[in-house]
Amino acid sequence: MSAYDELMAFQRQTEALGQVAGRLGWDQETMMPEGAANQRAEEFAAMEAVLHARRTNPRIGEWLSKIDPVTLDAVAAANIRHIRRSFERNQRVPAKLAEAIARLSSSAQRIWSEARANEDVAAFLPALSDMIALKREESAALAEGGNAYDALLDDYEPDTSGDDVAETFVAMRPRLVALRDKVMGADQPAELNHAFDEQKQMRLARALAKTFGYNMQKGRLDKAVHPFSSGSGDDVRITTRTALHDPFNCIYSTIHETGHATYEQNIAPEHLLTPLGEGVSLGVHESQSRIYENQLGRSRAFTGWLFGQMKEAFGDFGVANEEVFFRTVNRLNKGYIRTEADEVQYNLHIMLRFDLERDVIGGKVEARDLEEAWNARFEADFGYAVDKPSNGLLQDVHWSCGLWGYFPTYALGNVYAGCLYEALRLARPNLDNELASGDLSGATGWLRDAVQVHGGLYRPRDLISRASSQTPNEAPLLTYLEQKFS
Repeated sequence: MSAYDELMAFQRQTEALGQVAGRLGWDQETMMPEGAANQRAEEFAAMEAVLHARRTNPRIGEWLSKIDPVTLDAVAAANIRHIRRSFERNQRVPAKLAEAIARLSSSAQRIWSEARANEDVAAFLPALSDMIALKREESAALAEGGNAYDALLDDYEPDTSGDDVAETFVAMRPRLVALRDKVMGADQPAELNHAFDEQKQMRLARALAKTFGYNMQKGRLDKAVHPFSSGSGDDVRITTRTALHDPFNCIYSTIHETGHATYEQNIAPEHLLTPLGEGVSLGVHESQSRIYENQLGRSRAFTGWLFGQMKEAFGDFGVANEEVFFRTVNRLNKGYIRTEADEVQYNLHIMLRFDLERDVIGGKVEARDLEEAWNARFEADFGYAVDKPSNGLLQDVHWSCGLWGYFPTYALGNVYAGCLYEALRLARPNLDNELASGDLSGATGWLRDAVQVHGGLYRPRDLISRASSQTPNEAPLLTYLEQKFS
């Protein structure tokens, strides 16, 4: 057996164990009894200790030194690129630190959830402060004298720096703010005023997931406080949430997570349990969820079809016709919650979090100051004050579970989705007719072949460039938003 074959056999076991660890996280958010939280934190720490030991095993370095790059085909070269990157990054992080972050990530999620329910920031601050200290330590270890925040961002969006993100945001902000102010000054359709049975919402959600290509034989849909997708290959699970008077929360959370899940389900089977067997970056992942949710799911054509599905599921729910329904789905309104934000304002929420993250990791803001900093920035950006912690600092789960450097990938995903949608419309000139009949197969099939099937074969920006025939940039997204909402 060659050094490459030995390395890949070892790596497949590591990938399989990583999937098991991910299943622990899914269970914690959906099925785990409340009293199991402390034990689960220890289980997470134990799994992370095993995974860290495997990812830093000296044999990996020995195998890599024996492999001649000239002998590798494109798939093997990509596998080696990912393995070498993981090996070098993980070597920089002490095992005890990795274990401590995993343990705190589990316990802090429970603390955050309770604090959010009780509107009690003070109850969350000790865990948040501990997490910030650990992430600063990790970022310093990873950066080795370089930029600490970039070291964290690189874990989610390789080959991208905080300065790159900031430059994109500077270009986006003026046009987004101008569009928001223009649309907010116009008449908006009324909000829904109807009770939507939550079991019927879940039935419709399952039907929509299948419509967008989700394979229920290799997945499942459950409820969670914060919707997410988990897993890869033959076991990819999604969650959503319901609200009695807001069915769009359930519908579009489901479509969003289906975008993530079908990406994982559609990766070429030969990449299963290899470094190429999962989405190549969080930004590319988000491009799939956002294009499913917004450019496709909120389009005039698709919402016309969805209006009929809603009437069939809920009867008369107070919306007169397809045009009013389209405007209601895409209604701009004042709000606090990132996941419920309209397309125009969504990226402004990300910009807020990005700037705060950089200040925290850079030591400019401490945990005790974060709520005040958040509230001040929110009022400056949106023009009204945060009314309660669950609409402010406590609304997102990410910081509690150690996902620092993650937020920018949401906006990068929107940028990538703008480029992909432009290419999709050129490739599918009959797209609107397909969407109007509830046929997503053409759109999702194109995305499968252009993006999803490749998994981690290409670098993130290279993958988007290949699929969209242009260097990733914000212009297509901004043009799409201005054409749609103006």
